[in-house]
Amino acid sequence: MARRPVSKELWRQLQPLIPAFESSAKGGARKVAVSDEAALNGILFVLETGIPWEDLPQSLGYVSGMTCWRRLRDWNASGVWQKLHLAMLARLREHDQIDWGRASIDGSSVPSPLGGRETGPNPTDRGKLGSKRHIVVDGRGIPLVILVSGAKRHDSKMFENCVDAIPAVAGLAGRPRKRPAKLHADKGYDCKRCRQHLRQRGIVSRIGRRGIESSERLGKHRWVVERTHGWFAGFGKLRIRFERRLDIHEALPKLAAAIICARFVDRWC
Repeated sequence: MARRPVSKELWRQLQPLIPAFESSAKGGARKVAVSDEAALNGILFVLETGIPWEDLPQSLGYVSGMTCWRRLRDWNASGVWQKLHLAMLARLREHDQIDWGRASIDGSSVPSPLGGRETGPNPTDRGKLGSKRHIVVDGRGIPLVILVSGAKRHDSKMFENCVDAIPAVAGLAGRPRKRPAKLHADKGYDCKRCRQHLRQRGIVSRIGRRGIESSERLGKHRWVVERTHGWFAGFGKLRIRFERRLDIHEALPKLAAAIICARFVDRWC
């Protein structure tokens, strides 16, 4: 499978976020034979192709799959992937490339045959185990938030968490911004609680109303969030959740969100 070249901007933003090496018992720096860039390349290959970690081909010049897995785990524990996503958003805002005029929210179920935390029976897939990705995107589909829940949890139950998780993005003069002017959502979020939550934060509600508005009208602006779900599904490791550990499962879409942002950076910044 041909792999998209790693963005130079992505690596430039990642380098200063990587934790310093731990000190050894003798007081010196711990010697690490595997470079961070080599580990990142291996992680990206697994993320994009979806192969098991232990099957990462050594013939490609990457380090072992389990070494990449451990580096993904350790960097996630240090908050690296979340910080990388925010750094890419800041780069976009530096060039005024985030559309705060309107945002969209939606959830998408993912099969999770091995189970694990934040999985549950999927009512839309004959009760099979699954997880759900909840995302908030800007007016062009740039991912601002990505959260995980069990497949059985209704989208509206994650609404407040998603809205409040929109980060404060710096990059332009003045205070960092974290509130879109409007938020579009489908009829699954049609409840007083969701609208009140937006009203309290000064965000205009554009939530579909059951029995009143047609799905065609809702799709006029919400297609961007569905496209972004498609971008996430384009990463082979995200189509099916095989990671039982929640921290690993959460780390992968965070990295994918940073990669999607990096594609916008490479094009517009």
